[in-house]
Amino acid sequence: MSAPAQDIAGPAPVGEATAPTGLRRTMESRHLVMIALGGVIGSGLFVSSGYTIAQAGPLGAVISYGLGALVAYMVMSCLGELTVVHPVSGGFHDHATRYLGPAWGFAVAWLYWMCWAVALGSEFTAAGLLMQRWFPAVPVWVFCLLFAALLFGINATSSRVFAETEFWFSLVKVVAVVAMIVVGAGVITGISPAGEAPAGLGGFATSGGLFPTGAGGVLVTILAVFYAFSGTELIGVAAGEAKDPARCIPRALRTAVLRLTIFFVGAIAVIAALVPFETAGVDESPFVTVFDRAGLPFGADVMNFVIITALLSAGNSGLYSCTRMLHSLGEHGQAPRALARTTRRGIPLLALGISMLGGLASLLSSVVASETLFLALVSVAGFAVVAVWMAIVASQISFRLRLRRRGGRAGDLAYRSPFFPVLPILALVALTASLVGVALDPAQRAALWFGLPFTAVCVGWYCLRHGRSSLRPAPEVWAAQVPPVHHPLG
Repeated sequence: MSAPAQDIAGPAPVGEATAPTGLRRTMESRHLVMIALGGVIGSGLFVSSGYTIAQAGPLGAVISYGLGALVAYMVMSCLGELTVVHPVSGGFHDHATRYLGPAWGFAVAWLYWMCWAVALGSEFTAAGLLMQRWFPAVPVWVFCLLFAALLFGINATSSRVFAETEFWFSLVKVVAVVAMIVVGAGVITGISPAGEAPAGLGGFATSGGLFPTGAGGVLVTILAVFYAFSGTELIGVAAGEAKDPARCIPRALRTAVLRLTIFFVGAIAVIAALVPFETAGVDESPFVTVFDRAGLPFGADVMNFVIITALLSAGNSGLYSCTRMLHSLGEHGQAPRALARTTRRGIPLLALGISMLGGLASLLSSVVASETLFLALVSVAGFAVVAVWMAIVASQISFRLRLRRRGGRAGDLAYRSPFFPVLPILALVALTASLVGVALDPAQRAALWFGLPFTAVCVGWYCLRHGRSSLRPAPEVWAAQVPPVHHPLG
């Protein structure tokens, strides 16, 4: 798996087709941004944001999301540097294999696949339940199968069709979030159809002070916040199908993180100001509460439609991500080579089918084994986000160290993550702290109970088959992949 010298300084412009993988480079920067937003903005913001406020307090929730945005920027900056160097399908799985070792790349890929497979099952179920508001006589499983068939058809057509569909799915959610922020700001300042006096920021002043659950509430909720920002890394997964990666990927990552920061922190601040801390997350979506308080009609029906769109959008991105992870495993010889085969339209159809079956199996387990198997799957999924982000940061550190040893210069990279090594080290510290917070919370501790053993089994199984040397990249691979770089910035 050697790479030419120019790959280290930034890949040359490429055409639509990429012969080595069979995938097609048809996605533009706007598609990458919306894919990231589609994977991130989901039911967690529309439904569960009130629960975060209840756990951390109004101000604590805003701080948690602010920290989450900062760490997301750090991790995505590291990912951007690696992805411009190696714009391949599978993204961080490929980076972990190259710069940490094949066993770690194998574990990262299966952790992330499990994360999205579980999400698929959960989103099909949730969307089916929401549809019963309008069609109460239709069983939930009918909607689950209809949504599964819809997303399978979108992903099986072409990467361009997937990207365009995800663009419009995500646009609906973005408009809803912006509308909620604007409407909420109107209620706070007294400009709303309801004609009430300005609500102000009184929601932040609870009977228990600014931090009614203590500073520990921020630490306990930080894993949930990181999980809320997960999906930004989908830009790295889609890199193998991006036009002009050296230009599109850094722009898409910066734009996505900036927009997510505004959307999440802005939305949480408005909700915290208007939704009473004592009742947050108890009865309904905080978005519906804000719209009702503003006196807007049909708020519940509108938000029901938006949340269904959010679920389908996240499921669309999740199915895409699962498919590309299996495709990447097949390419690296870490799974059957058949998974790397693509159709004439550049779709890894076998990987797509297996990923859809994984999502449906997760859906089934949520019904027949919700307290055993499904709990384990959900716990692994929650752990996977932090584990994958840690692998991204560790891969970037390894890449930089080996680049320096080979005589290369970071200044010659087409895109360079700033403040090395301070930025990646701070990111690792924050991600490790989130796992400490999980260990302190009995409700989330299962993420460690199942996540750590699952990772150990993946790494151990790979080592048994390929030897302990798979825990580190082979020296001859480094000699081929990290040559001295003397390429001007372009």
